[in-house]
Amino acid sequence: HVQLVESGGGSVQAGGSLRHSCTSSVDRHLSYCMAWFRQAPGQVREGVASIDSERRTSYADSVKGRFTTSKDNAKNILYLQMNSLKPEDTAMYYCAAVYRRYTRYPPLIKDEYIFWGRGTQVTVS
Repeated sequence: HVQLVESGGGSVQAGGSLRHSCTSSVDRHLSYCMAWFRQAPGQVREGVASIDSERRTSYADSVKGRFTTSKDNAKNILYLQMNSLKPEDTAMYYCAAVYRRYTRYPPLIKDEYIFWGRGTQVTVS
């Protein structure tokens, strides 16, 4: 079992920045993928960014060039740096993880992930 605890959400004006953190209990000696998803009211949960144990990354087209995900392996913390925020980025943001190595890039498909955090709210006005 993997525990994931997000922090760093909040309210910001359009054009501003926020950084999410996800403290995890992922076993760094295994192959894994971790990802950020978001869900706005009435919308499906969508993948935003992902990273795997080989540090390969994937990003949704809507956030490319604005969001960056990274992982501090020493602290076992996943980060999502969000810049140039837009009102349409408003959503609950979730951290997710799975023990698996994908042939290509880490996926942004929610059904591929097993472990989930409880989420933190981001509001952009």
